[in-house]
Amino acid sequence: CGYCPQSVHHETAVENQPMMTVDEVVDAARHAKANGAGRFCMGAAWRGPKDADLEKTLDMVQQVKALGLQTCATFGLLKDGQAEKLKDAGLDYYNHNLDTAPDKYADIIQTRDYEDRLATLGKVRGAGLSVCCGGIVGLNETREQRAGLILQLANLDPQPESVPVNNLVQVTGTPLDGAESLDWTEFVRTIAVARLTLPKSYIRLSAGRREMPEAMQALCFLAGANSIFYGDKLLTTGNPDVDADRALMEKLGLQPL
Repeated sequence: CGYCPQSVHHETAVENQPMMTVDEVVDAARHAKANGAGRFCMGAAWRGPKDADLEKTLDMVQQVKALGLQTCATFGLLKDGQAEKLKDAGLDYYNHNLDTAPDKYADIIQTRDYEDRLATLGKVRGAGLSVCCGGIVGLNETREQRAGLILQLANLDPQPESVPVNNLVQVTGTPLDGAESLDWTEFVRTIAVARLTLPKSYIRLSAGRREMPEAMQALCFLAGANSIFYGDKLLTTGNPDVDADRALMEKLGLQPL
């Protein structure tokens, strides 16, 4: 993927890391819950999990669920039967993004087809899991292509329960490093259109939020965003400091559910 510092095809500063232990994951989940999080997302940089890899995650899901948190996972493309295993372990949500509009997709991603993503979303729904599915803006796409992404999300039946909207974080060594930055008003408009077309979904500010001024985040909330990713990292890119998030929420009079 042209935006991804994890790709073996790009020379970036991101290094391979071993899978976290169950205890490390559970400790992180406890910390998240103590800081007000209601859902805990676990991710791995796989194209898709092998069955042996998936087995290692099931205990993590079970133990995080036992803390009273909603559980979410993002492990890539799923094979038949894998979504059911995650559901049986206690998973609530599965994240798998469409990334961009169909007519922009091939410019950004060459390792999997759009239909592959839709097939995984079908497996997730078939297993009775809730869907977390969104995309990235700032990929040198047109306004019409941003609208095309939202249209695809709105036409999923049923619509995703959670829709993360990412603003591209440019990483040195990736093909999209140096892409023209999206004007902040276009990002806020994208949030507004997502809210109008996905009225029951959580519209979630995701990657790129650390680079957003407080005023821009405030306008996103006014435009319809009603969720954020909370924590120190989104796979490989940083996230705003927890204390900074608390201070912003207090300024805006926003309270967690």
